[in-house]
Amino acid sequence: MIDSEVRAVIASFIRSHFVYDDSKILSDDESFLSSGILDSTGVLELIAFLEETYHVHFDDEELVAENFDSLSRLTRFMVSKLDSKSE
Repeated sequence: MIDSEVRAVIASFIRSHFVYDDSKILSDDESFLSSGILDSTGVLELIAFLEETYHVHFDDEELVAENFDSLSRLTRFMVSKLDSKSE
């Protein structure tokens, strides 16, 4: 799957569910947690969305901030996950 497609899907979900200020720019490397874009409940909603959208399951060891805390990190993680799923 192409990085830009995954990034666009994730960004759209986050913007429509968590970022209510249309003028706010969603930076690729901005921490979702530190910036207040997501809280713990938001992370769970994001995980459920990704599992449903991409038909994947996350193992416990994958559920770490390094994978889910910014648009760039999450995009890289999801592309890697999807690439390994198609092998």
